Amino acid sequence: MNEEPPDKAMRRGRLKNGNPGGDLSKAPRCGAKTRAGTPCQQAAMRGKRRCRMHGGGSTGPRTPEGMARMRASKIKHGLKTKEAKELRKLIRELDRLCKPMAREERDS
Repeated sequence: MNEEPPDKAMRRGRLKNGNPGGDLSKAPRCGAKTRAGTPCQQAAMRGKRRCRMHGGGSTGPRTPEGMARMRASKIKHGLKTKEAKELRKLIRELDRLCKPMAREERDS
């Protein structure tokens, strides 16, 4: 009843990072230079020529439509909105004006 393990070339399975299933040894490789100076041997991601670690982060939207979508998207914290910046500017101005009065009150 002992079956022979399948030949390495016959192995099939699901691959990670968007690569199509099949023989992992035939997946395209990343090839980025590692810290050891050798090429990275990870499987490259679909649509890219690099693996998940060497693919690089997003550089943001490039097209005018993409930039408009980004500007119109939901703002999580609101710290960078025009209103918040104006409010902080007003608070700084009030603080600057009130400090001499507070100093005068303290000294009397």
